[in-house]
Amino acid sequence: MKPLEYFLRLTQKELFAKLRSIYKGCADVGRDSYILVKGEAPVLLVAHLDTVHPQPVKQICRTDDGGMLMSPQGIGGDDRCGVYALNAVYGQSEAKPWLLFTCDEEVGGVGAGDFCAKHRKGALPKELGQLKLIIEIDRKGRDDAVYYGCDNRDFEDYITGKGFRTSYGSFSDISYIAPELGIAAVNLSAGYYNAHTLHEYINRKHLEDTVRKVIGIIAESTDPGFPRYGYVEACRFYGRGWGRYGSWYSEGKALEVLPEDIREEYGALLDYYTVEELEGYRMDYGDGMILQLFETEFGGTAER
Repeated sequence: MKPLEYFLRLTQKELFAKLRSIYKGCADVGRDSYILVKGEAPVLLVAHLDTVHPQPVKQICRTDDGGMLMSPQGIGGDDRCGVYALNAVYGQSEAKPWLLFTCDEEVGGVGAGDFCAKHRKGALPKELGQLKLIIEIDRKGRDDAVYYGCDNRDFEDYITGKGFRTSYGSFSDISYIAPELGIAAVNLSAGYYNAHTLHEYINRKHLEDTVRKVIGIIAESTDPGFPRYGYVEACRFYGRGWGRYGSWYSEGKALEVLPEDIREEYGALLDYYTVEELEGYRMDYGDGMILQLFETEFGGTAER
């Protein structure tokens, strides 16, 4: 099994070629935008190959014990941690999960969109209809679980029982994939922090904790009595059109209560901060801090 550092150093194009070679003979490759690896267990794991950093990682800085990783070029844990995790889970699982590696998630979920388009044409393996759940590994931190437009409470309870806590975000590939396949999906923490900045770092232990938990879920999913978790549409709230996605919130969690002039930015920041963190900033520094955080994370202000 390849170490984490292997996946950090490659460009998206190089990584795509390497994964295509590794899974040759058991993969469906779509327009150089996604790789679908066939599995046996009824679980689809998802990660994206791109990062926001313009340069590939050349230098990796480690703490003395090797547990923390950073790079002057930006370590790219979002989402090379997820790519590593999928390979690790696949290699350590007796019944292999399905894997989906996508390209260009950071610029609009391009690979996921192509995957969904091919599914609508009936051009993907029919065995995908036997899936019972979807897990993306693309979230910051240690124990976050984000469901976006899916509001299957039984599924949420199951994931919470594995040691994850429900959090909120604006978009990832499963925002497209879950409703397309009709399967409940969750985005789990991948052990990286300070995403989209040169101060991004990876906590290797936190990443491996998620790998271990997902391996356990894969094993449980093969039990004949394990339920199929269907996609349940959540109530949706869209701001005034920040970015390209809008924001998804479960019923009772919509952000209409926020001042109108920070809703869009607040919704976008939920990919990188918890509600508790953002509310703490508002309490300490006022609503203007939300706009400052947005500018720091995204390099600009939302269009008015």
